[in-house]
Amino acid sequence: MTQPPTGLVVAITGAAQGIGLGLARHFAQAGARVVLSDVNAQACTAARDALRADGHEAEAAAANVTDAAACERMVETAVNAFGRLDVMVCNAGVAQVKPFMELQAADWDLHFAVNVKGAFLSLQAAARQMKTQEPLAAGRPRGKVITMASIAARYGAGVMAPYQGPYRASKAAVVSLTQTAAYSLSPDITVNALCPGIVATEMWTRMDRDLAHLNNGREGDVFASRVANVPMGRAQTPQDVAGLALFLASPASDYMTGQSINIDGGLVLS
Repeated sequence: MTQPPTGLVVAITGAAQGIGLGLARHFAQAGARVVLSDVNAQACTAARDALRADGHEAEAAAANVTDAAACERMVETAVNAFGRLDVMVCNAGVAQVKPFMELQAADWDLHFAVNVKGAFLSLQAAARQMKTQEPLAAGRPRGKVITMASIAARYGAGVMAPYQGPYRASKAAVVSLTQTAAYSLSPDITVNALCPGIVATEMWTRMDRDLAHLNNGREGDVFASRVANVPMGRAQTPQDVAGLALFLASPASDYMTGQSINIDGGLVLS
């Protein structure tokens, strides 16, 4: 079975926009019960209401993932609403464009607080719950965690490289965190990372605009140049990422853990 079974309970951080919202929609369409979490409480509630309006089971749990107590409450929301938590998607993240020598300690701290600490706290809170519950079927893991890394963790060249120091370092840390957690939580819980490429989201629009302003260029040119290098010939969408996430949540991936998987249209061939 390559699709997650109907009724699976899935929590997603950073779910009010971009990849997170795309994942929430696709999991819901596949029959999952979805808990959407985001630091933006209003947007989180609006996303939940939109899923409910389409006939899906959804709950909202606004949370700042850098706060351990907030992550625990997010998991409690899932359990109180749906009785368990089967999949945690640690998607919340930030990305900034700034020349390397202009970076401040606060820039570094922000990326590692949200992208790494946030993933760790969400993962740990989910694992505590998953370890207490029975698997959906005999011989299966008790739960699954999907972290969000990036090809930026692997790809050191390109026009964005001089402007994404903390982002790239933080995503490399997510890859390492994924491996450590997978080893530590096996065989009860699988942990795997997604490594998307050039995704057409609000985050990329903002990074493109900021880089254009830094270099007195035209907005859209950087994004277009990056997409031009993608072998699949187009920008990535959240839907492209969702297919792999659904696989990682399904029984077909039960023997897979500790992996960081490129889903980037062939941009990074490794």
